[in-house]
Amino acid sequence: MTFHSILFNQDALPKEILEQPAIFSDLNLDQVVDAITKRKQEYNLMPFFYAPLGEARTIRYRQEVMRDLQDEAWMMHIKAFAEKMVLMRRYLGLVEKLDFDTHKKGWFLEAALVYCEAVSGLAAAINTAQVKARGFLELREYVARYAHSHSFKTLAAEAHKVRAGLAGVKYSVVLHAGRLSVRKAEGETDYSAEVEKTFEKFKQGAVKDYRVALYEGSGMNHIEAKILEFVVRLFPEPFSALDRFCERQNSFVDETLRIFDREVQFYVAYLEYIADLRYKGLAFCYPEVSESREVFVADGFDLALASSLLFSQTPVICNDFALHNPERIMVVTGPNQGGKTTFARTFGQLHYLACLGCLVPGRQARLFLFDQIFTHFEREEDIRNLSGKLQDDLKRIREILTRATPNSILIMNEIFSSTTLKDAVFLSKEILTRVMELDALSVWVTFIDELASFSEKTVSLVSTVVPENPAERTFKIVRKPADGLAYALSLAEKHRLTQAQIKERIQP
Repeated sequence: MTFHSILFNQDALPKEILEQPAIFSDLNLDQVVDAITKRKQEYNLMPFFYAPLGEARTIRYRQEVMRDLQDEAWMMHIKAFAEKMVLMRRYLGLVEKLDFDTHKKGWFLEAALVYCEAVSGLAAAINTAQVKARGFLELREYVARYAHSHSFKTLAAEAHKVRAGLAGVKYSVVLHAGRLSVRKAEGETDYSAEVEKTFEKFKQGAVKDYRVALYEGSGMNHIEAKILEFVVRLFPEPFSALDRFCERQNSFVDETLRIFDREVQFYVAYLEYIADLRYKGLAFCYPEVSESREVFVADGFDLALASSLLFSQTPVICNDFALHNPERIMVVTGPNQGGKTTFARTFGQLHYLACLGCLVPGRQARLFLFDQIFTHFEREEDIRNLSGKLQDDLKRIREILTRATPNSILIMNEIFSSTTLKDAVFLSKEILTRVMELDALSVWVTFIDELASFSEKTVSLVSTVVPENPAERTFKIVRKPADGLAYALSLAEKHRLTQAQIKERIQP
């Protein structure tokens, strides 16, 4: 086995996508990914979330890795490795910013020592960890070989030897009449120890500490630099060893481990993001992802919405859905503000996250291995655009139908709301026919009930209300025939906006 990547089970890594997919804003995935990557900006993780996978085997590869990382002990080892790598990069960053050569080389040595600790710690941890994922098993072999390689052993041995040599440097700074000189230490008395010894007899239990902590910066002023220059002259051998070390080990970081350090944060960031939601009782699962169009989800929910309600008393409503052959299109109808758009977003989010190899919101799921997701959500009319809203909608839909394939997913949300009902019905049926010819999976949120029974490929889902109080929405989407009830009057009554209520309120 040869380890190349913890994200991709292939030799050559794919080119990173730097532009956010167009569907992100419609599905609120922009909010999700921003929140996931916010605390790990130095890793630039967003490109990993912009590229869903097209192979089931790579999805399973990632699922195995994420399963292993759900073990708290192993996760702690990964985080410890990452912390040391962060510290190493910070030290190397100082090398680029500092002014004095010997000072730079000292921080370079510290970076190398921290790197050696990181690699040795990872090698020891993964050797005993109960990992099962192919990615981690291959990493175990790679790290073991690298940690025992001549190059790494030489790096570690030289780094410790040079630091030991520098630790043996003892010198004194003599200040006299505004001048300073540096000389080798010759067994001068440590007066701090003498003072403590003298006043030890007056010590009476714990007392207030009046000492002031001095600022310890990473930089060096010109006086300190001059002292260091004199010290180098007094002790040429250990500093010559430092020079040779920096010259020989000028790029000591293993490229494969550098890539691993970044890639593994994809899993860490996602698991950290969903941890609070799982603690709150929401279910996540590893979906079965395949080319079967018979998809289903139990207790699925909108991840962005759930995150926004994390510290709220408002419950997160979960919904189920399923498609059985020959069904392909879920037509969602029902009253306004009933959760139809949220359901459509949930469908898209679940499939997208599944094809990233992530846990998805839900107790159980089987999802489709898509090639592309297309969304059409209502947009505000742009007065700078000389074409009307209906024309814009038709252009967008034509582009979708031109690019879509039988392996695509289409999510349509309240299209043609700007035209007459007669025209909306005609246009919707025309487009629905094209979608059925593609045999693509689709969610279609609409106010046109007759679309729900258009074909054997369509299945009707309805957002429900509380029977005793039709103005109150349950936000549950259930599989049943469209009932043609929008409950607009009950909603108007709830907010005292019926004609009679308005007249009553404006009468003098």
